[in-house]
Amino acid sequence: MNRAEKAALQLQSVAVLRMLKETRTYDELADLTGLPAGDLNRYVNGHVLPGAERARDVVDGVGRDALATELRARVEFDDGGYVDNSGVVFDQSFLDLVAPVAANALDFERPDVVLTAATDGITLGAAMASYFDARVAYAKKSKETAVEEFIESRQRLASGIELTYYLPERALSGGENVLIVDDLIRSGETQELLLDIATQADADVTGVFTLIAVGEEGIDRARELTDAPVGALTTFDDG
Repeated sequence: MNRAEKAALQLQSVAVLRMLKETRTYDELADLTGLPAGDLNRYVNGHVLPGAERARDVVDGVGRDALATELRARVEFDDGGYVDNSGVVFDQSFLDLVAPVAANALDFERPDVVLTAATDGITLGAAMASYFDARVAYAKKSKETAVEEFIESRQRLASGIELTYYLPERALSGGENVLIVDDLIRSGETQELLLDIATQADADVTGVFTLIAVGEEGIDRARELTDAPVGALTTFDDG
């Protein structure tokens, strides 16, 4: 780890601790993290940065659990099983915390491009791209008028509806490392189309990440399609 990476990790851990401190006393935060309350006070108030080992423990360990708990509190399901995750995807500061936690916990290789689907995946894609200093590209269900060449992926769903995504051809090049992200995975159909787009572009997939997995079907489907790491921040039972 070079000096810049160490500093970034330390700042990320402080951001996680500040989020946790919003709803906890220092003693409660000490119980959660296993760190002394006095040290936590100094970290949260910006008097000193945690060492690299402590910072990684916060980001990789308690950070993932805490963010998953916070995410679950923000997600709502209606009687039809539809997911309202607007409390997450509209909060860029929260997603900016998710990015380093997900990257470290799932050990994603650094991508050149973060690929997602419009529209709800865009804010998460932006957060992940910013963390990795990568480009972000998003596939859409319609063609942009001014673009001439597209990578197109199409699939007929069990319901008989045809789902198609289009990505401008110049957004992705052969040999580039691509991280596929989305806000939610249920059946895995969207992720399959994004993986197909990456394959058509001769890009190398470094991972598939989603904030929310509803059931295991979509995660299992993605794992069948790539050898890269596949993971979700949190999983809800399907139904």
